[in-house]
Amino acid sequence: MSSNTTHQVSTSSDVRSISRRAEIAGWVVTGLVTVLLLFDAISHLALPESVKDASYDLGLTDGDIITTGLVMLGCLALYLIPRTAILGAVLLTGYLGGAVTTLIISEDEFAAGAWFPIAVGVAVWAGLWLRNSTVRSIMPLTTG
Repeated sequence: MSSNTTHQVSTSSDVRSISRRAEIAGWVVTGLVTVLLLFDAISHLALPESVKDASYDLGLTDGDIITTGLVMLGCLALYLIPRTAILGAVLLTGYLGGAVTTLIISEDEFAAGAWFPIAVGVAVWAGLWLRNSTVRSIMPLTTG
């Protein structure tokens, strides 16, 4: 028995094109996020006293601190490569969610420090939404 079922494959013509302005804005936001997260990752690898002290207070060892820096670099690399950008954004969201959880557990109240990784996570997705038509089709801001 043969089946006459056909499958429609989405092509690039099915997805609305992104204006050059939006794409540039997306890369600017992505660049700002990248500089911020790169600084964070490098600070974990360089182990300055301030990073050590804050991390030791959370119960982390030098090895844990370096590992978090390497994980951040890996997630960031995936985010910057267009073919793996969505995976990178998902992984960065998880990483930043862990940072929020750690800050909430370690502080007496939901302090301003916990808002920072949330804002960075929003910026990660905003930059990707501006420059990636697939993300726009998955998360449209408007319908129609």
